[in-house]
Amino acid sequence: MTWTGWREAAQRALYGEGGFYRRPEGPAGHFRTSVHASPLFADAVARLLGEVDRELGRPARLDLVDVGAGRGELLCGVLAAVRRGDPALAARLRLHAVEVAERPAGLPAEVAWSAEPPQGVSGLLFANEWLDNVPVDVAEADGDGVLRYVLVDPATGEERPGGPLSAADAAWAARWWPDAAVPEAAVPGARVELGAPRDAAWAAAVASLERGAAVAADYAHGAADRPPFGTLAGFRDGREVRPVPDGSCDVTAHVALDACAAAGEAAGAVHSLWTTQREALRALGVGGARPPLALASTDPAAYLRALSAAGEGAELTDPAGLGGFGWLVQTVRMPVPGGLRGAREWQTCRP
Repeated sequence: MTWTGWREAAQRALYGEGGFYRRPEGPAGHFRTSVHASPLFADAVARLLGEVDRELGRPARLDLVDVGAGRGELLCGVLAAVRRGDPALAARLRLHAVEVAERPAGLPAEVAWSAEPPQGVSGLLFANEWLDNVPVDVAEADGDGVLRYVLVDPATGEERPGGPLSAADAAWAARWWPDAAVPEAAVPGARVELGAPRDAAWAAAVASLERGAAVAADYAHGAADRPPFGTLAGFRDGREVRPVPDGSCDVTAHVALDACAAAGEAAGAVHSLWTTQREALRALGVGGARPPLALASTDPAAYLRALSAAGEGAELTDPAGLGGFGWLVQTVRMPVPGGLRGAREWQTCRP
């Protein structure tokens, strides 16, 4: 067995040669994200993009950057929505996908592709289910309540305790996950997913903005609801599986989104909003209300279309599913986009 920390093992399993996210089928071959659930999601991002455009004074060039772009599905959906609704904006739009996998065949020429975010972005940076796949180390409290790294065998997923935390990781745990970081209070077996790499990744994303908004939509928790035993999980072929970091499955853990918010503010964000996907999408015009039954007799085709859209909207905003995602919205040299200002805050961005 080759024992290593979870961060190193997951980095190789997800992004190394032959890793899970380099496979030809892409994420859509294994799980259903908001992007894949309904075109209404891309429509909502297009409306958000339009609001950012207005806040920025309709610049000659407007950027849309998708971090963790999969195979470019969200960018293609937003481009189609903008072309339908605002052809003049489409002519000013510059699309950029950020993804470690190779550029897929057939992607529109308008979409630039790179492994790192471009710099000097003026517009909207959107990261849908990206931060949960930034690998992190896992720590567990021993019998004395002291946090130690969890080591894993990449071939089997078997775990064993490792050494005590570095000073930097101990400080992160003490600030953001104190219930498990204080030996006198920690329950043996309590886990911490050490989120400093995600904070750094999000800070770099925010710092890439010259002006505009950055949005992280992800599985999330905050100071009020840290999971006592962690959230590490694996997914393959549409099912949750044991997280084995051998490249055969996704390896993911929920995001301490308040820690990311603090990192974003340190990187230059001037306004922050932490809400739920349900609140955000409703503010952007996505709902799950059924159409009036009378429409079925006057215009059956329109009724069926509206009924389908209602079902998709309900899935995207379901608080027990996709609607329960956290949305962290941070802006640089502009206010929070107008349509989102009425969204109720889920948790505060500060501990």
